[in-house]
Amino acid sequence: MNLSLLTVAAEAPAGTNFADFDVAAWQWGAFLAVVAALLLIDVLLVHRTAHAVTFKEAAVESAVWITIGLSFTLVILLWQGGQASGEYLAGYLIEKSLSVDNVFVWAVIFSYFRVPAEYQFRVLFWGIFGALVLRAIFIFAGVALIERFDFVLYVFGALLLYSAFKIARHQEAEVHPEKSVVLRAVRRIVPSTNEYDGQRIFTRVNGRRLATPLFAVLVLIESTDVVFAVDSIPAILAVSREPFIVFSSNAFAILGLRALYFLLSGMAGRFRYLNLGLGVILGFVGIKMLVAEVYHFPTWVSLLVITVVLTVAIAASVRADNREHAGKLGGG
Repeated sequence: MNLSLLTVAAEAPAGTNFADFDVAAWQWGAFLAVVAALLLIDVLLVHRTAHAVTFKEAAVESAVWITIGLSFTLVILLWQGGQASGEYLAGYLIEKSLSVDNVFVWAVIFSYFRVPAEYQFRVLFWGIFGALVLRAIFIFAGVALIERFDFVLYVFGALLLYSAFKIARHQEAEVHPEKSVVLRAVRRIVPSTNEYDGQRIFTRVNGRRLATPLFAVLVLIESTDVVFAVDSIPAILAVSREPFIVFSSNAFAILGLRALYFLLSGMAGRFRYLNLGLGVILGFVGIKMLVAEVYHFPTWVSLLVITVVLTVAIAASVRADNREHAGKLGGG
């Protein structure tokens, strides 16, 4: 009896180890309505007027967004059980950690265009909105490819290992707006002005409708998010194949990125070992995907690896920064 069970388990496809459930159209609609409501509350109530976001304000908002994202784990747990909630939490942690590099890239883009601090939130609002749409397309396409073509697992796995190497060497977060093909195309195709007009992305000058510099900023933000999605979507597909779990974990991680940007944009140097940690995580999920047809790492193992690696990387970074700061004070 036990032998037959082991034989059946060995012959079962790797995908059966992941949570799999049907999501009705009204449930998708309810989730999207919640996401839309959160976005509207943020832009129409919390940030109704243009202003420079303070560190304290960003810290409070980041805490609120992280609490919302983590709390959704309980919703998944009560709705679909422990396996699904574990996959959601692993996906959320992966996306949240990989999104830190987005924050530092945004800082470079805003600095290049000299975007006033009080206008940055609004352009990030539209950037997040666009990112949600693009991620949804990538997620459903990725799941469909994996279900249809087994070899895609190996392509994604190899891509993650390559990305792990790049991230560990801190090569992926470099962005040079002045060399961007996308930016040159925007400036050539879209009639634009070099003057800002408040938070407006488009304005009128002498009767002509022109794009303000915020339009170019938005396009660059969206294009860089596509690059980051090439890493993050396969990484989350390594821990879950259920589209609702993958999209919801992505959505809640991305929703809090604006607050995280204002919290961390000036602190890039303080997380010197974070890229190494992210490289280890991507390397792990890449290997997980490559061996998925032979062995399935339990979800709790993924959670343990992600949590431990992030904790060690952040703690080591803070300790090294404190030691360096203390050395400068002592030397002074």
